[in-house]
Amino acid sequence: MPNEVIMPKVDMDMASGKLATWHVAPGDWVEKGAPLFDIETDKAAMEVEAPASGFLHHVIAEGTDVPIGSTVAWLYGKDEAVGEPPNQSAAPAVETPADSPEPAAVAPAAAAVAAPAGETAGVGQGLRATPLARSLAREGGVDLGAISGSGPQGRVQGEDVRRALEAGRADATAEAVLPASALPSSPEWQTGPLSIIRSKGGTGIPVVLIHGFASDGASWAPLEAYLKHRPLIRIELPSHGKSPRLRIPDFASLAAELRRALEQMGEEKVHLIGHSLGGALALALADTRPRQVESLTLIAPAGLGPDINGQVLSGICRAHRAESLAPWLRCLVANPDMITDGYAKAAMAGRKDAALRAAQTALADVLFPDGTQGFDLRAALGRLDVPARIIWGRQDGIIPWQHALRASGQVALHLIEGAGHMPQVEVPDQIGKILRQHL
Repeated sequence: MPNEVIMPKVDMDMASGKLATWHVAPGDWVEKGAPLFDIETDKAAMEVEAPASGFLHHVIAEGTDVPIGSTVAWLYGKDEAVGEPPNQSAAPAVETPADSPEPAAVAPAAAAVAAPAGETAGVGQGLRATPLARSLAREGGVDLGAISGSGPQGRVQGEDVRRALEAGRADATAEAVLPASALPSSPEWQTGPLSIIRSKGGTGIPVVLIHGFASDGASWAPLEAYLKHRPLIRIELPSHGKSPRLRIPDFASLAAELRRALEQMGEEKVHLIGHSLGGALALALADTRPRQVESLTLIAPAGLGPDINGQVLSGICRAHRAESLAPWLRCLVANPDMITDGYAKAAMAGRKDAALRAAQTALADVLFPDGTQGFDLRAALGRLDVPARIIWGRQDGIIPWQHALRASGQVALHLIEGAGHMPQVEVPDQIGKILRQHL
């Protein structure tokens, strides 16, 4: 018999509580006593531990107000079959069927800029933080993953976040008064291999994810819930994420760096998924390493025509304040309301390193001179000899979706209505269902 998880009573006047955050994803295993979810009331916020060990199923949606004593989830043993919720009087669960998993709880991301961890941290990622710390981080746009916790076992406390907020405001003030001559006029180049991030779990042929320009590996968080049945490997491009700031003279050199990263993985076969610039690189890998590529998915890929919104790229590169970054981020999605002011502040917090911005500006100048795609992969698209599909938002304001029509009839095409340049973030459920049919 599965173990019931209920909404606890944490103060005398409490009639209901808001389920703020799940720390464990539906279907994942949790040990008894481990943090399971956060609740918030008018008077308190607290973390609730798992009452037993088991696989989490039939969860209530985050943000739901739940009466005290009502069921919020069930924990199943290793040999227990999962069927309908044992208690049909419980609050309605939001867990979706196995072929359409519940996506990780993330803020809407911008296409070219990855949402910082304070905005996009999904469930079950192991970050230890108090509910107050999480709340302060969300409000202030702080990356919890970048904060050293002062609590037990490195747990991030509210005071830790407050100190980070104060430090961030001081940095922003200092940068705002710096003259242009005080900012780096040229990148500080580095050397070394690209950052490769592997997720735990999954079986079979791994899925390799390649992000777009000015993004990083974290930008795949909204889609990962649909791919967790496979091992996931994220490559971070030069001058992005934790990869070194490499001097890249042309697209061919960039593609060579990706080939080296692929060889470093040591995988016999991979499924490749690339977005935007990452899509162009995924296509180049499939063209030069076809025996290693089991399948290829291109999401709004670059390289299929000269057109690109150079104004948006330039705006993102030169922005050093959230106020100047936000309008450009809103160009990346079909619904600009997805990009809140708080999100823009969080995105800018991940781009406060002027040397990083200078390196990305230099890369954009190489790859997209004068606001034009300076590389052409149409011939590579025509040579494809692996199962391939292209996914594109019909409202893409960065690269015209009509570029997809240059593919041959052997390449599957999915045009997504109501999505812009980042459909895997704007409508991850739709993209996830497409991918699970093929992976």
